[in-house]
Amino acid sequence: MFRACLMLAALAARLASGAAPAYSSDSILNGADFAPGPFAPNSFVTIFGTDLSYYTASLPQGTTMTALPYELGNVRVYVNNYSAPLIYVCPTQINLLVPGNLKPGTVPLYVVRQSVRGPDAMITLAPAAPQLFATGDGRVIAQHADYSLITADSPARPEETIVVYAAGLGPTEPNPAPGEFPAYPYQIAGSLTVSLDGSALPRESIKYAGVTPGSPGVYQINLLLPATLGANPEIRASMGDQTSRKGVILPAQPPQPSPDQPR
Repeated sequence: MFRACLMLAALAARLASGAAPAYSSDSILNGADFAPGPFAPNSFVTIFGTDLSYYTASLPQGTTMTALPYELGNVRVYVNNYSAPLIYVCPTQINLLVPGNLKPGTVPLYVVRQSVRGPDAMITLAPAAPQLFATGDGRVIAQHADYSLITADSPARPEETIVVYAAGLGPTEPNPAPGEFPAYPYQIAGSLTVSLDGSALPRESIKYAGVTPGSPGVYQINLLLPATLGANPEIRASMGDQTSRKGVILPAQPPQPSPDQPR
């Protein structure tokens, strides 16, 4: 009788807690474009899985917080045993920011939902892992100097300075605290190269590369475009041995010659 009661109590506890969060190393992706790792400190990561949360929770609209929370919907995520700032949770997805104070290497990531811990999933952290934010059809998210959006109808032009938005550019000087909403334009600590159609631009073309004030995990590259800019070039960012994905296009259009100009 006593043994049966213990079994029923254990079963009741298991039913109350639910299945443990389920995910794997392969279901943890770059949050900027869903590419596989490696990931950089202070970069967005998305976990796909099941039983990750009982609720859907995200940052409140018009928030006045100065840092991202470490818990949302009774869920926490740990990277190398450090609690990670969270942006969004639901039963099948978690969006988080890798703590910016972590060092490169292979480290465990695990989810804890209402004290129920998921498995350790090993991920690789690199000093930087640049990715460019892009639309679903592969156009980089960038702005003109007046902060209007660069589109096919409003393309970038030669010798224009534009703002390109990126993730995974690594530590900055100084480095914000994990999840902090940066108040100032802190520049990246590493060396960045930007290429258009496979040709690297001169370093002096990068006027600024660092965090975007007020946006944790978002970087910006203020870029002076060359006089020889072609139409709709592929744009890529590189740091160390890591390069952003292929196929991202900068909507651009060289000026068309007037009818009385020689072609």
